[in-house]
Amino acid sequence: MSEHGRLFLPGRFYRCCGKRLLDLTLTFPALLFLLPVGALVALLVRLRLGAPVLFCQQRPGRHGRPFMLYKFRTMTDARDAQGALLPDAERLTPFGRFLRSTSLDELPELFNVLKGEMSLVGPRPLLMEYLPRYTPEQRRRHEVRPGLTGWAQVNGRNALSWEEKFALDVWYVEHCSFWLDLKILWRTLVKVLRREGISSEGHATASKFMGSRYA
Repeated sequence: MSEHGRLFLPGRFYRCCGKRLLDLTLTFPALLFLLPVGALVALLVRLRLGAPVLFCQQRPGRHGRPFMLYKFRTMTDARDAQGALLPDAERLTPFGRFLRSTSLDELPELFNVLKGEMSLVGPRPLLMEYLPRYTPEQRRRHEVRPGLTGWAQVNGRNALSWEEKFALDVWYVEHCSFWLDLKILWRTLVKVLRREGISSEGHATASKFMGSRYA
């Protein structure tokens, strides 16, 4: 085996087998521990924002295959006089901002992890409409399962350009390892406890990706 092959075989093995094992090992107890929290959040969402409690949207998974992503709802269905939904920033309530800042809106995604559609760590799943807008290099972010958190999320997510985020995603794909995932999970926990909003998404916090200027 070549030196190059010896260097990259452990990473490939972890991505094929170890990563899924880590996901299941951590997700099962997390679901049991957080079940009462999830039930309370669901009740509060129902009382404050109404039905449905869950926000469901098709997102691209590994290799761009679509799956249904689940999150707790954080925005109202407020519409203008013509019946069109108002901008995200106007529909995102203070309660919704709280859910995002504490990452409580992400709890249902643990079921996506359990089903094998997502991983605990990986590039965040974005919109299906972005797929044809990626450069070939940026598209490599889909070589692994999307994650609840990722390398870009713990490295200044909201302050980064799209190109910088995607570069970090590809770096993660190339350097994915057990220890890197543990590092990202730990840094995510610290950021969540500090309520730095690493998991907040949508047009209220980020502009839409229209294609790379380097394409």
